[in-house]
Amino acid sequence: MTEASKILAESRKIVLKVGSNVLAGADGVLDKGRVRSIAEQAIALMAAGKKVIVVSSGAGVSGAAAIGRLNRRDDMNYRQALCAVGQVELMMEYKKRFAEGGKAVGQMLLTTENFHDDESTLNIRNTLFTLLDEDVVPIINENDSVCIREFSFGDNDNLAALTANLWNADLLIIMSDVDGVFDSNPKENPGARLIAEVGDVDALDRQIVTGGVSSFGTGGMDSKLEAAKTVGQYGIPMLLVNGWRENVLGDVADGGVCTVFVP
Repeated sequence: MTEASKILAESRKIVLKVGSNVLAGADGVLDKGRVRSIAEQAIALMAAGKKVIVVSSGAGVSGAAAIGRLNRRDDMNYRQALCAVGQVELMMEYKKRFAEGGKAVGQMLLTTENFHDDESTLNIRNTLFTLLDEDVVPIINENDSVCIREFSFGDNDNLAALTANLWNADLLIIMSDVDGVFDSNPKENPGARLIAEVGDVDALDRQIVTGGVSSFGTGGMDSKLEAAKTVGQYGIPMLLVNGWRENVLGDVADGGVCTVFVP
């Protein structure tokens, strides 16, 4: 049993973050098959007695595909409008796929301001606990349609980390489009080496070159390392896994590749 599979097996409260890169096909359209796969994996975790909160990007991708305006993603006002359209599309797909497994979903749209106000933070906790007590899967996203720069998470890795800390989760899982952290960019260097376990995120950050995002996402490896630092301060481990791989969480449970950040 690997350290990652051991942590996954022992964790009972899991925050699962899904990036836009995972949900978007090569053409920029929401990959509905992947949404189904994510829902099935989350339901499998719940069937094993775990509680799961999903933090999902993908509103912009869903909105651009819905109205055919992929070429205007760089226009901030238009991007916010696309997110308003896309959040509906994204939640409809999650609702459909979780319903296939007998689970209802509930939407929560947040900004960083919510985490800086005690009353708002308490309301988030109360809503999350109530949804989970009723066996409803919370699906959280940034409120991209209305948030302004000072209240923006910038990426949902940070939002997922703050949610994990607020909930006192046992584990944060980030689904990305790579198998984990490598000592160099695996998309550019075929000889890049996977780093299976990280104990000191600051030291790792000094050793490797990070940065760069896809046209569909806002976070890169830097944001994932920051998320690992954020949850690590609360003693919460983090897994970075490849969401493009079919049943990746089942694979990790059986000893498959990923990077585990151990606080």
